[in-house]
Amino acid sequence: MNYRVIDRDKYYRKGVYRHFTEDCRCSTSVTARIDVTDLVDFSKRNGSKFYIDFLYILSMVLNSRDDYRMAYLYQSDELICYDVIHPTQYVFHEDTETCTPVYTEYTEDYEIFYRSALRDVEKAKETREYGLDSKNHPNWFDASYISWLSYDSLNIELPDGYLYFLPIINWGRYRKENGRLLMPVSVRLNHAVADGFLVANVFRLLEEEMKAFIPAHDRKVL
Repeated sequence: MNYRVIDRDKYYRKGVYRHFTEDCRCSTSVTARIDVTDLVDFSKRNGSKFYIDFLYILSMVLNSRDDYRMAYLYQSDELICYDVIHPTQYVFHEDTETCTPVYTEYTEDYEIFYRSALRDVEKAKETREYGLDSKNHPNWFDASYISWLSYDSLNIELPDGYLYFLPIINWGRYRKENGRLLMPVSVRLNHAVADGFLVANVFRLLEEEMKAFIPAHDRKVL
């Protein structure tokens, strides 16, 4: 786990950061539908799991710029930027109707990431413990699939004044609209390190990366 400390006096969002950490501590979140028709087709053609394909693209997007890899260290009162952040996915146990966190390390190599994600899920199925271990996984962001619902909005709330900067991403079941498959995605970021542009930018980047991903990895059956 590597990171660099941000000089808050030179931070390009200095004024915004001060306001939303001292005067008005809050988060910002947006839910929007993205077109996943082509990625669903890709997954079916290649025999891969759409969920993991999307998780890979999401991890790539969130690692693409510093703003999505920010964190606050309470012990030292430091604003930091991680070199890389990894997804915490979840496995749902039908028998107990509970979830187990699954820690998967992000790598730019799609095939390595895909196999690791599959392996991590299978291992997590062996336990019914919640097993959240944020102490040993500080640079992991939350990536949760709400598979039972194609929702219209979602709001994630944290305690007032809690300076949690890593992204919290949720997505739901896709549904067909006008012949296309649209999937709800919710992006939550702390307002101290992100504004409406940076939240909206996640959706734009997801669409761009999906378009680039498909021709680059098509016909690679896993």
